Amino acid sequence: MKLGRNCPGYSYSHYFPDVPVGKVHRQRGELCESLEALTFADKKFDLFITQDVMEHVFDPAAAFREIARVLKPGGMHILTVPLVNKCKPSRQRAARDADGNIQHIAEPTYHGNPIDDRGSLVTMDWGYDIVEFVRNESGLSTHMVAIDEIERGIRAEYIEVLVCLKP
Repeated sequence: MKLGRNCPGYSYSHYFPDVPVGKVHRQRGELCESLEALTFADKKFDLFITQDVMEHVFDPAAAFREIARVLKPGGMHILTVPLVNKCKPSRQRAARDADGNIQHIAEPTYHGNPIDDRGSLVTMDWGYDIVEFVRNESGLSTHMVAIDEIERGIRAEYIEVLVCLKP
């Protein structure tokens, strides 16, 4: 992986429901982290990348606050997330109750998951209002960029990238 070879201090993680956060999954050798409660120290990272995961988080406000917490001043969060609602408001599809049980607000939908053949439950249908949501919840200056470069093979329905900067 290019980032791992060329970026000192690069790390990555996945969420494994059966592994305590901050611990390494024994069989996979990968760190378990929850975006809603990261185990990293404050102001640890210059760059934090999430790829097509924020539609699976039960408490996205907590996740964006946690990412802002672990970013150094001037640090960036770069993320992709399918913006299926486009100009319509974002809509929650599933939540957890006080006991941790999943409550479906809409018909359950699942996306492919590289670490779980059952897939990942979609908890949010995001729209363009995600930019304001991230700003309000995390204090990060957030901008959306649509990358449509056919010469690089980039032409699809969900081509938006969010760039968030910590002041």
